[in-house]
Amino acid sequence: MSDVNDHVFNWNGPAGLPRFDRVKDDDLALAFDEALIRHQAEIDRIADNPAPPDYDNTIISLETSGDALERVSALFWNRAGAHSNEAIQALERDIAPKLARHYSAIAMNAALFARVDALWQARENLDLGSEALRVLERHWKSFVRAGARLNAVEQKRLAEINEELASLGASFSQNVLADEKSWFLGLSTEEDLEGIPDFLRDAMAAAARERELSEPYAVTLSRSIIEPFLTFSERRDLREYAFTAWTSRGENDGETDNLANVARILALREEKAGLLGYGSFAEFKLDDTMAKTPDAVNALLMKVWDRALLRARKEEDEIALLIAEEGRNHSVAPWDWRHYSEKLRARKFNFSEAELKPYLQLENIIEACFSVANRLFGLKASERPDLEAYHPDVRVFEIRNENDNLIGLFLGDYFARPSKRSGAWMSSFQSQHRLDGGQIPIIYNVMNFAKPPAGKPALLSLDDARTLFHEFGHALHGLLSDVDHPSVSGTSVSRDFVELPSQLYEHWLTVPDVLRRYAVHHETGEPIPQDLLDKVLAARNFNGGFAAIEYTASALVDMAFHTSGKISDPLAFEAEKLAELGMPSAIVMRHRTPHFMHVFSGDGYSAGYYSYMWSEVLDADAFSAFEETGDVFHDETAERLHRHIYSAGGSIDPEDTYLAFRGKMPDASAMLKKKGLAA
Repeated sequence: MSDVNDHVFNWNGPAGLPRFDRVKDDDLALAFDEALIRHQAEIDRIADNPAPPDYDNTIISLETSGDALERVSALFWNRAGAHSNEAIQALERDIAPKLARHYSAIAMNAALFARVDALWQARENLDLGSEALRVLERHWKSFVRAGARLNAVEQKRLAEINEELASLGASFSQNVLADEKSWFLGLSTEEDLEGIPDFLRDAMAAAARERELSEPYAVTLSRSIIEPFLTFSERRDLREYAFTAWTSRGENDGETDNLANVARILALREEKAGLLGYGSFAEFKLDDTMAKTPDAVNALLMKVWDRALLRARKEEDEIALLIAEEGRNHSVAPWDWRHYSEKLRARKFNFSEAELKPYLQLENIIEACFSVANRLFGLKASERPDLEAYHPDVRVFEIRNENDNLIGLFLGDYFARPSKRSGAWMSSFQSQHRLDGGQIPIIYNVMNFAKPPAGKPALLSLDDARTLFHEFGHALHGLLSDVDHPSVSGTSVSRDFVELPSQLYEHWLTVPDVLRRYAVHHETGEPIPQDLLDKVLAARNFNGGFAAIEYTASALVDMAFHTSGKISDPLAFEAEKLAELGMPSAIVMRHRTPHFMHVFSGDGYSAGYYSYMWSEVLDADAFSAFEETGDVFHDETAERLHRHIYSAGGSIDPEDTYLAFRGKMPDASAMLKKKGLAA
């Protein structure tokens, strides 16, 4: 093994971290080549083993194979998302189809599947524990769903489809990143900055310096800048210009246009589903989820849509009245909504986002996340500033349990930069398991908050703070994992269950005791005044129609894309579907098709964007379990939550593990009440 690959495969840095500084971009291509050879050799040994198949020589061997490939992949995909460049993007275009080809070959290895299938058919006689039986089931299903039962011609075609889909997904995400990176709006005069509060001016100034612009301020397409700009700017012409750029990412008739990619992705997914015996790609994706069918998904989404539409129309009428009051004669446009809804909130609840933001310091919200984890699960977080991560802005924390045992490492990457794709996500460098001596999880969260000037605190919006809690909820799902097998560790659960731990954790942000303690003014040190806190809590569902329409439209279009057969013009299809739904012209989808990364940069959330709402039904009911005790930190309820939700991973069927926690399955009533959409 070369010294180069030694840095990639053997993580011998302090605390078991990789030595990030020694892994160069060029190293990763060589490491992938070696890791693929190693993994294929391991697979061949399992498939060609002359001994009869048993759980250890087949399933455990599969579980422990591919360590080198997992390590180089973890380093590479972290860089591709959080700190990319041209070299990494070129490697992504090359490696994505190679990986698809590699995993297709494994799934279609007849000798290997025969061993797994023999164990599955004999499962009742193997005396397996519940987790081992679940792992066997998941391996068997993954082979079948990947084409193990197809004939040779069909398998060859499926492998070609998977390879092309991988290439298209990489292209899609790189096009969006390129559009986000290249666009900015430079501002100079006080007229340009009319209405912009100091915290946003600071963020825009930092963005302009980072891009080395001649103008002192810059609007970028980072959500942490574009959304507050659309909220506070009094310049309607500039709001329209920025909004159009934001919603047109991936739609430009140029090299980074994604519409041809989308059409091809949809066609290939439909063909793939047909090869595997499904009527649509949505049926294929939902077959292994809690929802099970497109009809079940659409029934939930439409229940919310119909109520949200009534609410949004009332909100639009109120905005139109406010526009008229200002002596303007234009209708409500999408670039007006955030601006005037903020003015309405200030009028109705006598506070604005600008008044709240000085109390939401990034440092304090991070501490609030850790404090809630301590009160619920006994966890303690200690920052390790001596440990170097993959970027100077990234912070490393040790996470210990109530017995002071180290259970994992957590890395927080909070600030936007041009080399990082937009959005927020959780991922891992390694997951928890106990096989072969086991390993602790190394989990990271990535955000895109506006970086403040040196010496000034980073101030968050309430939505930013919710995002931080949300992603840390995902992180806890990885950190608290307590399973034997890596394939069911942490977030390795069905797509419409994976958002439960994250969305549930958001509830604790707005617990009054948490806000009183951690919402502290960055200049005076004074806690948030009780009257402002009361207003914030009273306004939780303000603009709820807009928020529900924005999300649900995206979920419904995603489901329609994957149930409707061939679609040659995705934008026309998007427009037709929205017209059929009665989409208000003043609201756009939260993720329009040309930049819908959840759905088209890979198939993770394809026919699955609904899962946020499906999990929201669960999380509203789960938080009610605490509220019913009169104590949102109730010890016994927290212990059940820890054991059945956060630590179980995919070792148990999601319905079974939720029933073990709650004693019943929920309906949508608690979720509708939480959204303010109850009848």
